[in-house]
Amino acid sequence: MEPIRAHVLITGRVQGVGFRFSTADMAAVYKLNGWVRNLPDGTVEAVFEGDRPAIEAIVAWCHKGPPHAHVQQVDLTYETVEGLNGFEIRRSR
Repeated sequence: MEPIRAHVLITGRVQGVGFRFSTADMAAVYKLNGWVRNLPDGTVEAVFEGDRPAIEAIVAWCHKGPPHAHVQQVDLTYETVEGLNGFEIRRSR
């Protein structure tokens, strides 16, 4: 199965609730590569690379997030796969 790449922006109460760490945990469960970070405007940005069913599952999870999050919107864009290796929590830009 050919890998795909999803770029997501998650808005709502998504910072200060463990969203990045929970995303990294879920990426490990689904065996995805990529990264996640907080943005200055209060959103969370993430990139996932892997098999389509795993990408679809983590994007669905992003609509809920961890228990204390309140997700309002998830913007999803598919991009060209870069061949990322591993998953990291990045510093805010």
